[in-house]
Amino acid sequence: MRFHIERPVRLACTFLATVLLAWMFANVEIQIEGPNGWATGLPTWRIEHHWLLDLLWGGRPMTGYHAWVFPFIAVLFHFPMIVEGHWRWRAQIRALACLMVFWVTEDFLWFVLNPAFGLSRFDPSHVPWHKHWCGVAPTDYWVYGALGLVLFVVSALRSSRSASA
Repeated sequence: MRFHIERPVRLACTFLATVLLAWMFANVEIQIEGPNGWATGLPTWRIEHHWLLDLLWGGRPMTGYHAWVFPFIAVLFHFPMIVEGHWRWRAQIRALACLMVFWVTEDFLWFVLNPAFGLSRFDPSHVPWHKHWCGVAPTDYWVYGALGLVLFVVSALRSSRSASA
């Protein structure tokens, strides 16, 4: 069984649309949060410390804001499958890839575009809610950015059998 990449233009458009959505949402979050990252200035509930937060959330607090916004964005990326009424593994992998690329890009753009931060303040001393860093970026960026890109490529692989159908 041989594999080939689906039309590169479609893959590139999906990736670029994901980055555009991340840019748009980063701007929305800047308007909502201002200089107070990770919803620290919002009137929402917070769970600061719990062993599950360390395991699943990178040690960051869980807030009411994030409890709603994360599933909202997940549904957004699954919406095409919902509308079509047809779930496929390739589409699920692509949705997960989009989610990972979206969140890494959106979070980074929040810092770059936010007048209260910028690249000069993108470091562990100014960003206490990102507890784990590897070099110049939070560990999450490296892990989920790489995994998202791998999933994009995997979602684009097609067997010669399915390509001829």
